[in-house]
Amino acid sequence: MQIKHHLVVFDAADLDAESRFWAGVVGGTIEADDDWHEVVVDGKPVVAVQLAPDHVPPDWPDGTPQQIHLDLWVDDISEAHEHVMALGARLLKGATNGNAADTFQVYADPAGHPFCLCW
Repeated sequence: MQIKHHLVVFDAADLDAESRFWAGVVGGTIEADDDWHEVVVDGKPVVAVQLAPDHVPPDWPDGTPQQIHLDLWVDDISEAHEHVMALGARLLKGATNGNAADTFQVYADPAGHPFCLCW
């Protein structure tokens, strides 16, 4: 499996505040859609923020709600799917078109942490 790039995605109820924070941290700019913002540095996304209206901040260190997940872009979804499944992944949600440019599937790693394979 060849990963073209990866992106850490922060779930947040306030997209603007979270995006401004990370853009400030990494010295980037924000490319915004209604429920998805990417923080871009030198023309490449470095983190993203996804709208999660019911987001609850964790009670660190023992918080249980999902806080972040990985998005991994691949050239060949069939090959990547077989690869992660063979490693112990579990498919949580089949192909979904998140925006016009990307389609994705949601998986869980063996410990239950979610990640997406995008193409």
